[in-house]
Amino acid sequence: MKSIIISSNCSGGGKTTFTLGLMKALIKKGLKVQGYKVGPDYIDTAFHKEVTGILSRNLDTFLMGEEGVKESYFKGNGEVGIIEGVMGLYDGIGVSSKSSTFDVSRTLDDMPIVLVLSPKGQSSTLCAEINGLKEYRKANIVGVVLNSVSEKYYKLLKYAIEQNCNIKVFGYIPKDEKIKLSSRHLGLIQSMEVDNLKEKLDICGDLISKYVNIDELLGNMKELDNDFLNKDSIKVKEKIFSKDKRLRIGIALDEAFSFYYKDNLELLEMIGEIIYFSPLRDKSLPDNLDFLYIGGGYPEVFKEDLEKNLSMRESIKKALNDGLRCYAECGGLMYLTEEIDGFKMVGFLNGKSEMTKSLKRFGYCKVKIDKKYFGKEFEINAHEFHKSEVKLKQHQIYEVEKNQYDGEKIVWKCGYLKNNTLAAYAHVNFLGNIEFLESIIDSKL
Repeated sequence: MKSIIISSNCSGGGKTTFTLGLMKALIKKGLKVQGYKVGPDYIDTAFHKEVTGILSRNLDTFLMGEEGVKESYFKGNGEVGIIEGVMGLYDGIGVSSKSSTFDVSRTLDDMPIVLVLSPKGQSSTLCAEINGLKEYRKANIVGVVLNSVSEKYYKLLKYAIEQNCNIKVFGYIPKDEKIKLSSRHLGLIQSMEVDNLKEKLDICGDLISKYVNIDELLGNMKELDNDFLNKDSIKVKEKIFSKDKRLRIGIALDEAFSFYYKDNLELLEMIGEIIYFSPLRDKSLPDNLDFLYIGGGYPEVFKEDLEKNLSMRESIKKALNDGLRCYAECGGLMYLTEEIDGFKMVGFLNGKSEMTKSLKRFGYCKVKIDKKYFGKEFEINAHEFHKSEVKLKQHQIYEVEKNQYDGEKIVWKCGYLKNNTLAAYAHVNFLGNIEFLESIIDSKL
């Protein structure tokens, strides 16, 4: 599978617009496209699936490790792979380039990068910026696409870039309000909530087909040899987690709960049958579950509808009180509390959730769990991103640590344990933490 990375100089530079349009244009050319997203983001991956019909995959060197990134990449299913970057090209953990788009490019044998830039009121200065991005860490940048510019401005910039930078200009995306995607407090509006999404994607794809040299871009893609993958690493993971336990696994999935890594779902599929259900619409949990997984999402946006579904809330509370094993992340944690901003939720955890005006936690962190809970000590790379906080009277087993850019460490408690339920804000990619997954499934918490 030939692939390429779409990056930019900053967030909001046009990566998602171009990525979705390029995917659509490639599909119109008859190609099967596999989407990827650098970093821990869930929302962009859902947009990818809307275009390609294939679940997108996350590539995150912090959450998954380099071998995990390679493994997830090679699990992709397509003729071409489009990897959407995160933030600016070199933006990673703190002020380093670790876990950045550049880091993923390096991990995947210097995967080629296309820069999508949204210039305003500049020409030669843009050339200096492009040359700086190329030289800073010697990134394998193979071309540039200019976003949201007029034809006249594009011609000026193309001439300037070709005169001053040894790099190709693949084309541009004209200004068009019809392809703009709305946002909310944690990023873009979810794909399932966007009105006329198919129309937006069609327009975007047509613009890319018309104004970007797709054939030239395809010619700059790179194909990795399967020998590049460390097969010994995969064998170790399969040995650890190979038994089909024949479990019935319930996973909450609807507009309120949709934040799941593809790798997490694949690992759960290895040990049993997944039954998806909707806390918004279904009346009760699926029957005879062995394990319940409630991921993140936007329960605060759908709190009125979640409150109205009393039978589902009571069904979950009873099952957890009766000892059903459960793992809940972020939005799932909030849903298990007594209420969100005054709206009644499941009420299994003793306390409340409330939204705040600013981000409470943001970024990568490390979760430490004492060995007395699972028989061994865990140190897990994780990610938090939320504007809510919970005030609970429950036992906490996580010690969470985040390193600041100046070397200072911030430490806090989380990870609420009750019966056989573990609920926390931290998002965990199981591919890099298989023994932790096995523990929460097998152990009596």
